[in-house]
Amino acid sequence: MKPDDPNLKRVEPPKLTLLEKTYLPQILGGLAVTGRHILGSAIGGKAVTVQYPEEQHVPTANYRGVHRLNKDEQGRVKCVACMLCATACPAHCIDIVGATAPEDWPDREKYPESFVIDELRCIYCGMCEEACPVDAIELTGLYDITGLSREELIYDKAKLLSVFDMTKDAEPMKTGNPPASLPVPTSPLDPEGPGPRTTVPAAQLPSRS
Repeated sequence: MKPDDPNLKRVEPPKLTLLEKTYLPQILGGLAVTGRHILGSAIGGKAVTVQYPEEQHVPTANYRGVHRLNKDEQGRVKCVACMLCATACPAHCIDIVGATAPEDWPDREKYPESFVIDELRCIYCGMCEEACPVDAIELTGLYDITGLSREELIYDKAKLLSVFDMTKDAEPMKTGNPPASLPVPTSPLDPEGPGPRTTVPAAQLPSRS
């Protein structure tokens, strides 16, 4: 579209009043929110601090966390290596190597021989999930991911499938859920347990040389 196109609608920025130009209303509004939280914690006892890791925040059902690769009823990866998720990804954090599907998989032509997501580069926008035509990739409610190196947070196919095994009873990204209220709901951690329930187990990563 050219700048002189008659169909081009020009939108002028709103004119600010003298008071708005000082930004005082916005500053006072922000201070009011801060004061409301401080007084609410002191008087009402509604502290929003979570005693992590003894208590863990329970995210809403539509929270976008760690990815998972879904399996079908036969235990096969659902992905058909169409590359739509990698194409839609604005962060370019998905790397897929497709291969010809085995002969006993008549429902598809290809499958992902390699499927890697860089969780450090991902912006968790959910575009990959929206683009997938077979519901093979989803973002789960897992958020506690840590590692001692960058390589540990590059998830290969085996690790993504292991996340599915951990969360297969959940239904991530269900829309229509109410926003989280304060204080946020938490889940107590079993001191005798192996660790936080949100921790994703490590998996050996493929060589990317």
